[in-house]
Amino acid sequence: MNIFRLAGDMTHLFSVLVLLLKIHTIKSCAGISLKTQELYAVVFATRYLDIFSDFISLYNTIMKLIFLGSSFSIVWYMRHHKIVRRSYNKDQDTFRHFFLVLPCFLLALLIHEKFTFKEVMWTFSVFLEAVAILPQLVLLQRTRNIDNLTGQYVFLLGAYRGLYILNWIYRYFTEPHFVHWIPWISGIVQTLLYADFFYYYLDSWKSNKRLQLPA
Repeated sequence: MNIFRLAGDMTHLFSVLVLLLKIHTIKSCAGISLKTQELYAVVFATRYLDIFSDFISLYNTIMKLIFLGSSFSIVWYMRHHKIVRRSYNKDQDTFRHFFLVLPCFLLALLIHEKFTFKEVMWTFSVFLEAVAILPQLVLLQRTRNIDNLTGQYVFLLGAYRGLYILNWIYRYFTEPHFVHWIPWISGIVQTLLYADFFYYYLDSWKSNKRLQLPA
């Protein structure tokens, strides 16, 4: 494992910890899209179908368990916790996220490396992860004023994917025959979706102002 992969994994982990910190300590999920969290739960559930059948390493297994457990627990808190669910911006989180699921699944049936159940589901999870942030970005534009923890959470999610792109570039030049077009293209699309948010996040950080996205 190279430094970019490790940094990407840790940044992804920190993004989850920031969100859990917001939910557990402040008892609030204001500014967080339940639609995006549900999509991430689907992403991890379909990506890690091999968790009990294919052992890669202890590190790999632990990370899978963390992302699976955290994604479903966040969805549970936002839907069922008697205090947290009151702060959910339901009226503004109206992105029809289920319309993202079917196109990603059909695309996975058409474009994949091997036509097996696990491989198609893994490909589906890659495609879905690329667009899962869309409901969250739309919600941020509607709420406009964004608290620090929510801004940090979204920034870390975008940074994680950016670091993974650096990981792929490093492996392309250091490992023979390392070519994986499906995650590469999906990762680039996912990172581009964050471009506007990154600009306003860094601008607010430089000017020491509260993060605010244009409507």
